[in-house]
Amino acid sequence: MMNNLINESILKGLPYDTYRNVIKDLLNQGKSTGPNQSEDLLNYSKLNDKRMDRLDKTLKISEETSSALKDFNNNYTFLVISEGWCGDAAQVLPVLNKIAESSSNIDLKIVLRDENEELMNKFLTNNSKSIPKIIVLDSANNVINSWGPRPSIATKMVQDYKTAHGVLDANFKKDLQLWYNKDKGQNTQNDIIQLLKAS
Repeated sequence: MMNNLINESILKGLPYDTYRNVIKDLLNQGKSTGPNQSEDLLNYSKLNDKRMDRLDKTLKISEETSSALKDFNNNYTFLVISEGWCGDAAQVLPVLNKIAESSSNIDLKIVLRDENEELMNKFLTNNSKSIPKIIVLDSANNVINSWGPRPSIATKMVQDYKTAHGVLDANFKKDLQLWYNKDKGQNTQNDIIQLLKAS
């Protein structure tokens, strides 16, 4: 059952460039991805589209990441659950794309969360539909690991802030974006390499 779901999801999955174009086409129509449309989601989507444009131009894969990628002989598919309005996805997906571009062994496919509820429900984080969620598949499309919705340092920042303040407020979200800007995708690269080593 799970294999059918994964195989169907891969067939539906969009390459990174197509995903970016889908979001841009929707923005041109004044829409965000997903069935729920609101001013907030549209504004987040616009902001994220600009962020991703910038990251696509400026992100660099570290020498450590490049070197580690050369050591992997197996083929992997990164099946990613995302939405255009998601701030964490806007920071993580450009990094995944650069990793996939740097390795002939990695294929990146992206599906939208709200169009793939059955898949999302199999990969919840603490019972929530948190995205982005990366499902790592082997060459036979077996699930060998999953990761997300944030890099490990950002995850700890979220946990610590929730413990201290109960909720994630606007101040925290600003701090998180500042951290992402300073980190420049390094923590995500490290996490993904560790994930592949453990697989």
